[in-house]
Amino acid sequence: MLVLGIESSCDETSVAVIRDGKEVLANIILSQNEHSKFGGVVPEVASRTHLKTIIPIYEEALEKASVTLSEIDLIAATMGPGLVGPLLVGLTFAKGLAYANSIPFVGVNHMEGHLSANYLTHDDLDAHHLSLIVSGGHTMLLEVKSFGEYELLGNTKDDAAGEAYDKVAKIMGLGYPGGAVLDKLAQDGDSSYMKFPRAMIHDKSYMFSYSGLKTAVSLHIKSLSDDDFKHNKANIAASFQEAAIEVLVEKTLRAAKEKQISHIAFAGGVAANSRIRSMFSERIRGNQKVFYPPISLCTDNAAMIATAGYFRYKKDGPSELITNAVPYLKMV
Repeated sequence: MLVLGIESSCDETSVAVIRDGKEVLANIILSQNEHSKFGGVVPEVASRTHLKTIIPIYEEALEKASVTLSEIDLIAATMGPGLVGPLLVGLTFAKGLAYANSIPFVGVNHMEGHLSANYLTHDDLDAHHLSLIVSGGHTMLLEVKSFGEYELLGNTKDDAAGEAYDKVAKIMGLGYPGGAVLDKLAQDGDSSYMKFPRAMIHDKSYMFSYSGLKTAVSLHIKSLSDDDFKHNKANIAASFQEAAIEVLVEKTLRAAKEKQISHIAFAGGVAANSRIRSMFSERIRGNQKVFYPPISLCTDNAAMIATAGYFRYKKDGPSELITNAVPYLKMV
């Protein structure tokens, strides 16, 4: 089955072609760099850019995959969560294609897309596993019993982990988006420089909180002279990163132990972070195995949406063409 996937939930315009939920024939991604000067995504600007670019990217994806629209068996598009304007561009385009060409359509939850990035790349991932989804807008820990059957163990009470990264990067003058830049800077720093708070790390729940960590970093920077800040910039980044990642890893491994689940997966933009990958590898024990997508499938992309659409279609059949964008769509 050939699936055309479309992703436009924020500031990436992406179209992909996937075969049978496993083989990537094309995955074209356009990131909108114009938002960096605003220090964050401007929804109206994002929507207009999606409108201008989605058709050329769609045509490029078909060309790269060496297929025509008549060969596509299913069209999948993100329906939420995300920014409503950008969502509507991709979703409306997908439904129009589906209707005009009598192709089944399925609306996809963006978070289920991130979760499915590991199905796309790991054949040996157990159907029953833990999935930690960490991005700029979400931090959630799920027990995945099978595709489409999830128990939410915990999420963030305030800022998401990726949001904290971007805000701290902005405070440090690293620009937007700042997660990758901060990660690179941290690799040259000493993570023992400052013991920033690990919020809720000893709490028995699987909830997360990142607003306090962001504030602690901000207050520490304000207490420094310009020279001290410049000298310790990498150390601050490393100390922040260690605190942010340790909570994610500690709570996930605790859940795996308590629930006796050996397969642990993580996905989302923060899954591209070097420290979360190394810390999970350092701390897994016994028969535990950790899974994560390649960096190209961590950030928003249509390949993961096509894969999620493939499995959702197999489970529930097509969606109605009246399916609308849902900015605050829940996972469970």
